[in-house]
Parts: sequence; structure tokens; C-alpha cells
Amino acid sequence: MPLQNRADPFGLLHAVPERGAFMGNRGGCFHRDDQSLKARQWASQRWIICRLDFKDRRRQLMRPGHYTELFFLDEPTALAGGHRPCFECRRAEAVAFRDALIRAGELPPGASITEVDARAAGEVQQVLSGKRPRRAITPTTLPDGAMYAAEERAWLVWQGLAYAWSFSGYGASRPLHEAGVGLTPEIICGALNSGYSPATHTSIGSAQGIGAQPGGAIAG
Repeated sequence: MPLQNRADPFGLLHAVPERGAFMGNRGGCFHRDDQSLKARQWASQRWIICRLDFKDRRRQLMRPGHYTELFFLDEPTALAGGHRPCFECRRAEAVAFRDALIRAGELPPGASITEVDARAAGEVQQVLSGKRPRRAITPTTLPDGAMYAAEERAWLVWQGLAYAWSFSGYGASRPLHEAGVGLTPEIICGALNSGYSPATHTSIGSAQGIGAQPGGAIAG
């Protein structure tokens, strides 16, 4: 039986067979010794996106007292859920992400990445806790790599088109909706608007896309 650690773009966690191309965590342990999840599904605001393979590390998933490993279809899925690139296993991407935020005026030079975490993961935490609603948006204003909800499902914005999300990949493209609900946190949209290019699943036909990677879960 798969563990309940596959994340969707809404920030919700599911038990499905598909693992995806990235792993990550939410700042610590929020599972019980029997590998079931606690009511609050995060430990802090340090929500990161990691590689599946890094320095030959191998992990036993959801060990008692260790951080709760999560899996994502691709990077836009993780970004929509409030995660950002890890500075250990994805340092080049993390630096590019931080630099894009500085260009966007979302982060002062020299500022700590914890400021980003407070606004990115913090926004999703407030939504999942019922403390704030998701924002109404016009999908045509979103940058490539951002995600929104319409017709009771998540959609990826890519090259002026919308792609329906699923755990196994994206469906055929269609025109962007006239209205929707924003999923990707506003601060992360700022990075995407200022040049950060996320790694996307090959099912949308992107030249820079990636496929789901096999292998064990490793730390990042």
C-alpha cells in the first residue's frame, strides 16, 4: 500500500501509486510511528523541494521521529503547494529562485530565505487551516509554471495554454479559463514572473521537461 505522502497542487496529501519526479518535506516529522499522518500536516514553514537522488543517500520512508518525506509530480506541483528549492541538493535552482525573487522586488538582497518560507508555505498553511480563502485570479495574468483551479481541478499555465493536472501527468492543452482560483502562492508567482523556470513533467511536451524518475527516496 502506498503511503499518504503524494502531494497535489492544492497542498493536500494522498496515498496513490505514482511517486513523481521530486521529493521534499515540510520541515520535520508529522507522521505517527504507524506511518499515518497527524491532523496538522506540516512541522514548520520550511517546505522544500528535493531531488530523488543525491550523494547515493537512501532513506527508509517515514521512520519514527524523522522528517516526513513527500513526493511531487514535478516542480510546478510542489511550488503550487508552497514549497521552494532545497539549498543542499538543488543549490543551483535554489540560488536561481532566490535571485528571481530579488529581481521581482519580493526579497531584499541579503535577506534570509525564511522570509520566503513565511510567505510561501505560510500562505498555504493559512488556506489549509481555513484562516484565509484562496485568491480569485484571471489565468491569463499568471506566469508559466503557475497553477490555478477551475472546474474543480488544478491546471498548469504553460506557454499561453492550460494543462489539466493529475498524479500521472498532464492532459491535452486547452485555452486558459476566463477566471479561476490561484493555487501557486503570490511570492512564488513573483519568482516565475522574473525568470525562474521550473522543471515540468514531459507530458506537457516541454523541451525542458522531465519524466518521473525511479529509485529510492533520498534526503535533500
